[in-house]
Formats: sequence, structure tokens, C-alpha cells
Amino acid sequence: MGKSKKYVYDYEQFENGKGPGTMVEDILNDPEFPQVSGLVIGCWGESWDDSCQIILDQIVENKERFSHVESLFVGDMDYEECEVSWIIQGNYSRLWQALPHLKELTVKGSSELVLGEISHPGLESLTIICGGLPVSVIQEIQNAKLPNLKKLVLYIGIEDYGFDGSADTIKTLLEKSDFPKLAHLGIEDSEIQDELVRAVLECKYMKQLKVLDLANGTLTDKGGALLLETIPSYPNIEELDVHFHYMSEGMVKDLQALPAKVDASERYEPEEYKGEIWMNAMLTE
Repeated sequence: MGKSKKYVYDYEQFENGKGPGTMVEDILNDPEFPQVSGLVIGCWGESWDDSCQIILDQIVENKERFSHVESLFVGDMDYEECEVSWIIQGNYSRLWQALPHLKELTVKGSSELVLGEISHPGLESLTIICGGLPVSVIQEIQNAKLPNLKKLVLYIGIEDYGFDGSADTIKTLLEKSDFPKLAHLGIEDSEIQDELVRAVLECKYMKQLKVLDLANGTLTDKGGALLLETIPSYPNIEELDVHFHYMSEGMVKDLQALPAKVDASERYEPEEYKGEIWMNAMLTE
């Protein structure tokens, strides 16, 4: 993949009239853009008030000039620009056909997110980063026609910020989806991470995965024990990522003894408040 470039507006630019309605025009006026294969769209102004829909629509309207794009990231902004749960996304239904050479799509934020009928013969990587992933979006991914998808990473998040499903939702996703080339699976950032570990370990993709990513959630020794018991049966798994977790030091040591390369960094201790135990997923708001 060639050159990647990020397009973003700061506060001063926004005050001077820049916003989602001017973003595509500025991209197309950039003399470097014809050589940009990795397009990154950052803050488009008041991203908590204005959706990126006009940006998506104008990309489609100018699809011939965007047809060379191989990688697209929409919503690349940190919490100082806009909290992830505040980012207003858009409808990607028409984007699939507009970008025929697209290999990677990353979307940050799930508010008002619609993926539509996903069908793309060349897409190899799909990542959704959010504080809470709605069941409607999960079902769109479940029904997707992506014969060359190699990497799928989903931040599940929590109920307060949009996740309205359960472990069964993820189990159904993994049962009914059809990604014959999937080699990297990430089911991350959940407050029911132990339950999701079980759903993932029982899924049909386990025999073909090289990278298993269960990071950034409330993984405890319960889930760790399932991994310790199951991973040795799948020598195809070369990497196991469980960083940001609530497992004990002993469990971490046992997991790191597995044949796979294991990232079990960022260990946290549960907090107790008024007799209740509290653990948080890494990214929520």
C-alpha cells in the first residue's frame, strides 16, 4: 500500500467555515491526493453535532476520483477532539460499490452508524472502534458478503454507549457469518469478556485463525482458564492478544507459557465499592 494521509480540521479552521461539507472539496483540491492510497479522515469540526454523512455522500458522488483508495479510516480522532461515544457516524451503504479497490475500512464511533448491505469482493480488513456496538450493525456484518476478509476487529463496548446485545449476539455472528479467509479475529473491549471468550473459542473460525484478539475487556481468570485449556488444541494460532485485562499474575504467567506469542500486558486489579466488584472495559466513552 502506498502513501497514507490524514485530513482533519482544528477549532480555528472550523470557526473559519470549515466542516463536513468542505472536507471532500479540500481533499480533492490537495495535489497530493492522487498519490494517496490510505485516506484517513479525522475530526470534521463539531463531530458530536454534525455527522460525516455529507463526507460519505460526496465521496460516492466523486467515486471516479476516489477509486484508487485502498484504505479508509473515518473518525480518527482522540477524546480531546471528540469522545468516541459522541462521534456521529453515517450510512456506508453506497460506499461499498464506490470504492472498488478498497482493502481496509476502519470506522470509529457507532452513533447513527449504518453499514447497509455489505458486499465487497476485495475488502480484507474491517475494524469498528466504538464504546458500544449496536446489534443492528453486528447483524449487518453477520450478513456481509466479504469473500476475501482476512481481519475482523469489533469493539463490543457496553450497554450505556450502544451495545444492546449479549454473548449470544456474538455467538450468532460467528455462527452465521461466512468469511472463508478470516485469519485475524478481534472481539474486544467488552464488560462481558469472559462470556465472549467462550463464544469465540466455540466458533467455526478457530481452526483457521492465526491471530486471536480478545483485548481491552474485563477478562478474568475464568476466561483465562478457558484460553489455557483450549488454545493448545489450535496450533494454527500464532498470536493471542489479551492486553488490558483483570487476570491474576499466575494466570498471566501460565498463558505466556503457551506456544503462541501472547500479549498479556496492562493487568489491572478489580475495584471494590460498597461491597460490589467493578471492572471496566478499556474504551467506553
